Amino acid sequence: MSVRRLADESVQPASFAFTKENESWARAKMAQYPAGRQQSAVIPLLMRAQDQDGWITRATIEHIATMLGMAYIRVLEVATFYTQFQLAPVGSRAHVQLCGTTPCMLRGAEELRSVCQRKIHHDPHTLSEDGTLSWEEVECLGACVNAPMVAIFHDTYEDLTPQRLEEIIDEFQAGRGDQVPAGPQIKRSYGAPEAGRTTLLIEPTAKREKFVPPPAPEAPAAAAPAAAPVAAAPAPAKKEAPAPTTPGRKREVSEEAAPALKAPARAKKVSVEKAEAERKAADASAKANGEPARAMRPTATGAESKAGKLDGGASVLLFAAPEGATRDDLKMISGVGPVLEGKLNAIGIITFAQVAAMKKVDIARLEAHLAFPGRVERDDWIKQAKALAKGGEAEYIRVFGKKPR
Repeated sequence: MSVRRLADESVQPASFAFTKENESWARAKMAQYPAGRQQSAVIPLLMRAQDQDGWITRATIEHIATMLGMAYIRVLEVATFYTQFQLAPVGSRAHVQLCGTTPCMLRGAEELRSVCQRKIHHDPHTLSEDGTLSWEEVECLGACVNAPMVAIFHDTYEDLTPQRLEEIIDEFQAGRGDQVPAGPQIKRSYGAPEAGRTTLLIEPTAKREKFVPPPAPEAPAAAAPAAAPVAAAPAPAKKEAPAPTTPGRKREVSEEAAPALKAPARAKKVSVEKAEAERKAADASAKANGEPARAMRPTATGAESKAGKLDGGASVLLFAAPEGATRDDLKMISGVGPVLEGKLNAIGIITFAQVAAMKKVDIARLEAHLAFPGRVERDDWIKQAKALAKGGEAEYIRVFGKKPR
């Protein structure tokens, strides 16, 4: 939007005052707003002042600001932001606002512009020789179906031709603008088709009839019971294949299907035994290098592991919680929510220090049990837990530059 400024001081009047009628109207308008919210009336009051004098002067802005208890700059901001407010003198009898947006342009707005330049002045926002007329080009005026069009003060004149616009300008210049009918300048009603209505041709009536559904057909009379047939020998029962299962629903399985279902458990057993071997190797390496002992040890027995409880039973402790330790809020680790925190507590992980001390074998065991491979490394649990175990939230903020979630 172009820069809008007040008119030059040479044309600014020394003062402004509402007429008696407009003053009463302005006070009534201000009273419509809640106590302390009278400043909300700034736009209506500016429009009323513009209707009275034709444009917004510096004195107008100062007067309205005083009435509403506003700083002058606040009222100036409103007046210069909205293009509906004229900041320089306009024609005393007509200020023509020509729509130049695409629909009007396609229907002849450029020819209407030539009429304004010829009949009023070559340049917009410039008074005619007798000071009665002025014009400007504006954005859409909201009646595209009746393009091209102009607005003069509060009325629009639509379906224009260059000849018809010249006639309208002449009438306003002669002081007979109130005799020019506003709206479409051809034989049409508002935005209706030029040839007349094509839809909703039947006039509605106020009569309403309640719909009553027809009665249902009567059921046929029941037939007499037939003689009972001789019972036939029951057919041998067929062995049905087990129905497919859905998630979260248990079903009974036959002995033939049991071995197939046990296969995944054996696969898990192998992965856990491999993880245990890696843990022992890591422990031996740590001991040889003089590293401190690990804070977690598996507590499941070999029998439990063979039975599959280590991998599937939520009640089995995979890690030994430190004796007498207070539970930390593991949800402070990004990536751990309430549900996951409960699962970690159930397998023995209750402190940040336990998570911070986890080795690769511990991570493998944890992720195999909770079925989310790569989660610990992806969310950087170890680094987060180390910071929280060392200094809580303050240390976390120092390391990561933000608060833990």
